[in-house]
Amino acid sequence: MTFRLLCAGLATLDIAGRPIDSIPAHGGTQLVEGIAVAPAGTAGGAALVAATLGLPTALAGAIGGDGAARFVRAELAAAGVDTALFQTLPERRTSATMLTIRSDGERPNFHALGASLYFEVTAALLAAAAKAKFMHWGGVGGHRVDGGPAASLLAHAKAAGATVSCDLIGPGPRTLAELARLLPHVDYFMPNMQEACYLAETENPADAASMFLRMGAGTCVLKWGARGVFVATGGEDFLVPAHDIRAIDTTSCGDSFCAGFIAALDRGFALKDACRFGNATAALVAQDLGTLGKLKDFESTRQFMTETPVRTPL
Repeated sequence: MTFRLLCAGLATLDIAGRPIDSIPAHGGTQLVEGIAVAPAGTAGGAALVAATLGLPTALAGAIGGDGAARFVRAELAAAGVDTALFQTLPERRTSATMLTIRSDGERPNFHALGASLYFEVTAALLAAAAKAKFMHWGGVGGHRVDGGPAASLLAHAKAAGATVSCDLIGPGPRTLAELARLLPHVDYFMPNMQEACYLAETENPADAASMFLRMGAGTCVLKWGARGVFVATGGEDFLVPAHDIRAIDTTSCGDSFCAGFIAALDRGFALKDACRFGNATAALVAQDLGTLGKLKDFESTRQFMTETPVRTPL
């Protein structure tokens, strides 16, 4: 395996359609503008986007022994993602989500937990983490990784010289305890603002970020949707505004921001510019259905970043 970024954690299949403002009664059929099928997830989606941006990427996750697994593997391989670390669980279905994108941008969805819930930290994954320049963890909440294995993985990667980042899937009752184990090994903690404020029991972004910094995170990059990202380093807080676009599907925007941010760091971008590039990546993804949206490559994303106006901060 030759890679600079190792993503590990949730890998799913997403099926998104729009606009779906109602479900047809009985056995009816309703025409829609489009349906997209793509690999996704806090690890899977980030890996797909990072590879599309030209960053050599490997992905570790768990998939089933079904057709969805074969499709996910094939699509990731087509983008250049190394999937040798995938754990195949033949007795389980691949984790999948059906997303009904409404005309107003809301996206009610149906999720089948599947194989990703049983992802494990293996000796092969530990060995790969020791070779990574960047390690991105998107597996918080997994049955077999919380409680110590994930923290050991991140500590191992960091000790070997990797820059470690962490995203959330959806906070639950055990999330704070797990973050207490993880964050001392995390350089960039990148949940969305809703998740961060929920866990910190506050509506103040600075207060939420301060809590995670005290828990050990090096820098907090809180994704704030149409507002952009709020960044706290422990010495400075600042907002990087989002681009002024018409969003079609924001499903994978958080994962794509993380991938764009890491790809920019890999190219030597400073923190604020990496956030700007992450925002540009997310904005391109948001303008069409699926994990990649309108994203093409690194250079066109950089051009979009420099030429597209940003929203006026609130």
